[in-house]
Amino acid sequence: MALAPARRKAWPAPCKINLFLHIVGKREDGYHNLQTVFQFLDYGDELFFELNTRAEIARTYAADFSEDLDLCLRAARLLQPFAGKNAGVTIDLLKRIPQGGGLGGGSSDAATVLIALNQLWKLGFSRAKLAKLGLQLGADVPVFVMGQAAWAEGVGEQLTPIDLAEPWYLVLNPQINVSTAKIFSNKHLTAAPQMKKIRALEKGVDASFGENQLEPIVRAEYAEVDKLLEWLSQFGKPRMSGSGGSVFMAVEDQQHGEVILTQKPENSVGFVAKGLNNHPLLSLYK
Repeated sequence: MALAPARRKAWPAPCKINLFLHIVGKREDGYHNLQTVFQFLDYGDELFFELNTRAEIARTYAADFSEDLDLCLRAARLLQPFAGKNAGVTIDLLKRIPQGGGLGGGSSDAATVLIALNQLWKLGFSRAKLAKLGLQLGADVPVFVMGQAAWAEGVGEQLTPIDLAEPWYLVLNPQINVSTAKIFSNKHLTAAPQMKKIRALEKGVDASFGENQLEPIVRAEYAEVDKLLEWLSQFGKPRMSGSGGSVFMAVEDQQHGEVILTQKPENSVGFVAKGLNNHPLLSLYK
């Protein structure tokens, strides 16, 4: 039985956006090398943990995927051998980040499990060690573990912390699940790779810096994303995050974003959030 909400500590799992995304080549292992910039938002999921000494790892939240595919449970099982044979935990999850939306929800949840259990099981692992373990769960997990806005290369695991402006963003999602595997299997993906230099960030990252090279592929495959970007373009210069289908746009302030949000197209959902350079759990470990 889950603990009453008032008695539980909430561990945040913020979402991320990709301020640009270039695919620069395909690897022999089937993955793609990329260049991107990650920034967190002050909006996300919350996780709750109840330890046990029965070596049982379980969840109390409803999910439309099996436990074997659940990144939260996989993250806990990844750390369990280091915590002793009787270490166990029951995980609850308050889900806000749209699934399959390019906002890194599953990866962020997994990272928060690693961070929280590192504390609760008193493992004392460094950020670097947790990030290396997290890479086994997904390419986006390390950036959430390392906890800083970053320039990323490789499959997204080669991270260089950067200091960005922290504007307000409007984020919209068409309530569809975009298949990352389908998008990355597109034969036109690496037709014209464009390498960027990190020193270009000295001039700032905005709508003119690079592009999301997955965006035209997703727009061609998913009409809902195409229509949402087209609608949002009347207010500024929107961009798709990750492999979609969430789209975002910097706004003047929170109020400006909220005004646009009230006009959002039917069947879409959204929120207004501030950009964050530091993960809310960054101070917990070194």
